[in-house]
Amino acid sequence: MPVTFDGKLVVAISSRALFNLEESHRIYEAEGLAAYHEYQIAHEEDVLEPGDAFPLVRKLLGINQRLSGEPRVEVILLSRNSSDTGLRVFNSIQHYGLPISRAAFAGGASPHRYVSAFGAHLFLSTDYEDVMGALDAGFAAATILPGGKAGEGDELRIAFDGDAVLFSDESERIFQESGLQAFTENEQRSARQPLHGGPFKGFLAALHNLQSEFAPGECPIRTALVTARSAPAHERVVRTLREWNIRIDESLFLGGLDKGVFLKAFGADVFFDDQQGHCESARQHVPAGHVPHGISNQGRR
Repeated sequence: MPVTFDGKLVVAISSRALFNLEESHRIYEAEGLAAYHEYQIAHEEDVLEPGDAFPLVRKLLGINQRLSGEPRVEVILLSRNSSDTGLRVFNSIQHYGLPISRAAFAGGASPHRYVSAFGAHLFLSTDYEDVMGALDAGFAAATILPGGKAGEGDELRIAFDGDAVLFSDESERIFQESGLQAFTENEQRSARQPLHGGPFKGFLAALHNLQSEFAPGECPIRTALVTARSAPAHERVVRTLREWNIRIDESLFLGGLDKGVFLKAFGADVFFDDQQGHCESARQHVPAGHVPHGISNQGRR
């Protein structure tokens, strides 16, 4: 029988999100592809320093050690490198003892088309266009921003914004087009009408399924919703998650307060938000992934 990823949490990641490749990327931009190719081959035995998403990947893969049987988390490398220039990346993966064995080296083209082929629930990259391609294809994806320190300990802590990330941007559109009062009135009227799913609904559901495999009090994964909403707009969110039958461990309804300090208090290993400003606040304290989706990003696109 062919190998499948059925029942697994699958995360795809670019080489520049996993490792610090800024020096070689600088050479590529300044001197071109041939110089980059020569540099990578000349340094293929030099171990790369961890990138901004490295701690997150290590914690994700560490979950497999908590469950018996087949590994339940799979991390796939998706890279614009060729297999030739990508040899340094795999050498570094082996150096750090990361159980990553599958990869797609796209030879200069965008690798986002392989997100679907691998059945990945999440794609993390430092390349905005690659992230956009994955989002447009219907997959959870985020641009990993530099800076931010991952949480201490072995527990994996992931935080999400609500509108345009876990949920669609249908309510956010009302807020931006008609203001806070119209938004609040709409959410009160629609409190028992579940929101449509956003790009990260499937990833959250896969996390929830993985959490359910652990006995109470033993789960190494903790999730949080960190949203600018406040009462009475909170009710629709609570009822939506209940309708989806998905558990969120912690929910912070901040009513417009700065999210960064709360994410630090939660100890997030990564925070996903559609608004660049919230991501800038977050990355002063924790790793952040910008989700260029929804009305807040239409002008940027």
